[in-house]
Amino acid sequence: MFCDQAKEYLSQKGIQFHEKDIAVDRSALIDLKKLGYMTTPVIVIDGSVIVGFDADKIDQALQG
Repeated sequence: MFCDQAKEYLSQKGIQFHEKDIAVDRSALIDLKKLGYMTTPVIVIDGSVIVGFDADKIDQALQG
């Protein structure tokens, strides 16, 4: 649910993103674990890690 919201939000803002699906991509799951998380979505913008869908944090990361 929150993954869909995050993708929709980024799409509406015209932000290109690369989606990794941990359900079908083992390397994506490994990457997620390396970040120290086991929940989704995890959004990485220029090194800033955002856990969950948080429009304000996404906007801040995009501006910084």
